[in-house]
Amino acid sequence: MGIHRGVRLLLPATGMYWEDLAWLSFGVALRAEELRTRHPDGVHLRIVSLDFPLADYRPEVAALAMDGWLREEFDLPDTGITCSYAGGSDPYAFSWGGAEPPLRSPRL
Repeated sequence: MGIHRGVRLLLPATGMYWEDLAWLSFGVALRAEELRTRHPDGVHLRIVSLDFPLADYRPEVAALAMDGWLREEFDLPDTGITCSYAGGSDPYAFSWGGAEPPLRSPRL
């Protein structure tokens, strides 16, 4: 799956749920220009699996996980993407560092 100018996601053979893929792609897209600059010939990121407990599952976490992995793997700076716990009926608050998230759901 092409994200931006040679930055690609290679998906697992078993496929992925569309919402998980949207959020993973968003996490990569937030870093795509930096990755393209560092790897002008392109970079392919292979997704082996996305495993998570179903209790309190939020697909937005896929973007956070991808961002964290990219920061660690490619020594990228923090962009202000965060999640905090506030309690209540919708206990998680996500901040996308000024970027527009890919999906607008009632939770957001």
